[in-house]
Amino acid sequence: MAMQRRTFLVGAGLATVAAAAWLRPTRHGAPYQPYFEQLNRTLKAEGIGTPTLVLDLDRLRANARQVMSHTQGKVALRLVNKSLPCLSLLDELGKVCGTQRQMVFSLPYLQLAAQERPGLDILMGKPMPIAAAASFYRDHRPSAFDPSRQLQWLIDTPERLAQYRQLANSLHVPMQVNFEVDVGLHRGGIRSIETLQAMARTVAADPLLHWSGLMGYDAHTEKVPDIAGNRDRSRAHAQALYRQYADVMQAAKLPRQAAHLTLNTGGSPTYRLHDGSDGANEVAVGSAMVKPSDFDTDLLTDLQAAAFIATPVIKVSNPFTAPYGAEWASTALSTWDPNQRASLFTYGGHWLAQPVAPEGLALSGLIGQSSNQQILVGSGQQALHPDDFVFFRPTQSEAVLQQFGDIAVFEQGRLVARWPVFPAMA
Repeated sequence: MAMQRRTFLVGAGLATVAAAAWLRPTRHGAPYQPYFEQLNRTLKAEGIGTPTLVLDLDRLRANARQVMSHTQGKVALRLVNKSLPCLSLLDELGKVCGTQRQMVFSLPYLQLAAQERPGLDILMGKPMPIAAAASFYRDHRPSAFDPSRQLQWLIDTPERLAQYRQLANSLHVPMQVNFEVDVGLHRGGIRSIETLQAMARTVAADPLLHWSGLMGYDAHTEKVPDIAGNRDRSRAHAQALYRQYADVMQAAKLPRQAAHLTLNTGGSPTYRLHDGSDGANEVAVGSAMVKPSDFDTDLLTDLQAAAFIATPVIKVSNPFTAPYGAEWASTALSTWDPNQRASLFTYGGHWLAQPVAPEGLALSGLIGQSSNQQILVGSGQQALHPDDFVFFRPTQSEAVLQQFGDIAVFEQGRLVARWPVFPAMA
């Protein structure tokens, strides 16, 4: 009996050791791939020593051409201003895509666009408080930008429509109003045919209001779990709702030029789902042009990451040693996980981004994040030294692209321009 117990304990011990060996992380990581090695050399040669937003112009143009290959001849393209917050970036994409249409989401950027790019056709991407609209008209000076023709205010409720009607009449200015309809996102917008028809009657009764189209954002469909056809049903539901709303408005007795209606839908996650058959005649695309990691989805696999945060390495420590009082933890972690045996500190950090180059770097779960000096851990196989750069891939483009001053624009591995970004304003 004792022999059986000893045999069992030995067997259990061996099984535990085998399980531990199987679960133990394997060592990984490598020096720069050629693409990032070239960027690292160029940044150092250019004397850049601070966190910098790097934009790959070749990849950006390739993404734009890929987007156009799906939209051209089917629906028009509107660039999303907030997701590409740089006039030169928007200019470049406008040139490649052949569009002057932009979707704008804030009063300061509306004022900037109207002043600096007076040829734009602007659709507001969210309903503006009436005070913001009043501020725009109060501050707008006569120029080549004509709000009555080039600006569409987004209206989501009868109450907001009444506010804009009152503003138009108090200022004696014509206004284009585009109706936001809820196609399933439930973030706002018109949810019933009856409400839509009532709002149409309000517009028809006022000579200063002009209905210019619809906007129905459907990016929620790609967040729906793809189980038992649920995502496809969500997509079909959104498109059917949009078609219904569009048909109602087309039947309404409103003076308009049908060829000039803005029937907007889609977004970066969903633009490929639209070909004009659901009543929409344009899609809005922004983030997909630079493809941050939140847009690594099935519908965007043909696009490339085109924007990275490059930040210098300040210090390298091999082996990784945790602060006093927790040295034992770093020893235990590095013994168990060979990918926590070395550490480095970068200039800045705590961004909406993840390290991507060199491969195998990760945030330290033991130390946490820092906006001053971010610690990253790795196997040491990355072979980094102080003044080398670590490259992070943003999770999103809006706001992140504006955190680093002028964008460093690269073409064929060479720094060719520095593009100023929009001021960080809400």
